[in-house]
Amino acid sequence: MQAAFTPDQIRIEGRYDTYRRISDEADLKPHDFHFCPECGSQVFYTEPDEPDLMVVSVGSFADPDFPPPTESGYDSRRHPWLAVPETIERRDGQ
Repeated sequence: MQAAFTPDQIRIEGRYDTYRRISDEADLKPHDFHFCPECGSQVFYTEPDEPDLMVVSVGSFADPDFPPPTESGYDSRRHPWLAVPETIERRDGQ
């Protein structure tokens, strides 16, 4: 699960390494995945051509009251055994 923010809404602290990957979608956009150099967990990602977007893995927050998701992206890639509540907006993302 991920949460999208603008850079002024969050503060990144600590060290991270970056891995750039080109999207497998038609737009072939680069995505920079930033991960912990100690454990290898992805913490957030950015898109170089969208400087106002920072997407943080929700597991990075130590907040058990973090709000639940409101939409499901890439629904066509979802494992069939993963149930998504009817209240969640579904997007194919393709």
